[in-house]
Amino acid sequence: MSAVQVREELVSLLSDVAARSRDFEHQRHISDDVIARFKEVGVYRALVPKMYGGDERTPAQFCELIEQISVADGSAGWVASFGMSPFYLGALPPDTLKTLYQDGPDVVFAGGIFPTQKAIRVDGGYRVSGRWSFASGSMGASVLGVGILPDGDAPLPRMAVLPRERVQIDPVWDTVGLAGTGSHDLLVDDAFVPHEWTFVRGGALNLDGPLYRYPVLSLATQVLSVVALGVARAALNEIYAIAHRQQSVTGAPCLADRPQAQMQIARCEAELRSARAWFYDAIDDVWQCLLAGNDPSCEQINALRLSSTHVTRVAADVARHALALNGMGGVTLASPLQRYVRDTMVITQHAFMGDLSYLNAGTVFFGGKPLPGYL
Repeated sequence: MSAVQVREELVSLLSDVAARSRDFEHQRHISDDVIARFKEVGVYRALVPKMYGGDERTPAQFCELIEQISVADGSAGWVASFGMSPFYLGALPPDTLKTLYQDGPDVVFAGGIFPTQKAIRVDGGYRVSGRWSFASGSMGASVLGVGILPDGDAPLPRMAVLPRERVQIDPVWDTVGLAGTGSHDLLVDDAFVPHEWTFVRGGALNLDGPLYRYPVLSLATQVLSVVALGVARAALNEIYAIAHRQQSVTGAPCLADRPQAQMQIARCEAELRSARAWFYDAIDDVWQCLLAGNDPSCEQINALRLSSTHVTRVAADVARHALALNGMGGVTLASPLQRYVRDTMVITQHAFMGDLSYLNAGTVFFGGKPLPGYL
């Protein structure tokens, strides 16, 4: 498709996704036809190297794409965010990458890293068995990864990559928010995985160029936290949609005419836009550093991580304020506001965005060393 056709398809896709949000929540996964349309608009090829037919878009461009999708539906944005998989799969050997992308760049990957399972070393690879949790987007994936710790291996988990048919999906995902992500458990029973189809999570990538020197764990955090930005924007959009037409049962003025609502919506806009600006500014700071051929500093990476956590907290607060502004109307299941609150709450619960990130960030500000895996 041409660039114009892609834009038109994206607009159509987002409209359809927004209309089907409740369906995704009830079925607890994003439908296959939507995954297919994600491929068409370039979600899964966005960060794939050009040598494999990908687009090699910048980190900011990819985050903006996920943010757009998340305005339509948070679960859809969360699933689309795993289009950042080249930053995991890129640690596979070059010959394996050629095989992986031999049919095109639109490879849909999902994974369950934890709890890591012991794997038995055998000639040429590993025998893998176990159960792994939180495999977001697994229902639509063609390739799945699971976390293993072979005897004598490094402390960082190794990912074993398997075709979809070698993995059983146990549909246990039943949550208050982001229900449509299909973050189910993965089950593997004594599968042989060749060594060349495994990689160390967080290890060096076998890909060239400034894009693939971007901090991997920071990007893995950002593509999830930006979902909260999109959901919070959807919450404010909903308030604007009802502000002039919704009447109070008590006879109070419509929402747009209430001074307290005017003040609250202004605060929400200021806080959300400020958090968003810092989030993308931190990305651009590191990106310009990489384009200049330099490695980002500890302080720059710290800004990536802290701004990501900050965005999720601000977005959750904005969604809650939007719900409160709508009063009793927001608590009905017919209103999307209650879903926006639940979705943003779940995002703040993710390990990448937990309170521990504040501890690590503060340690860096004081000149100390954060815990392993933060930078």
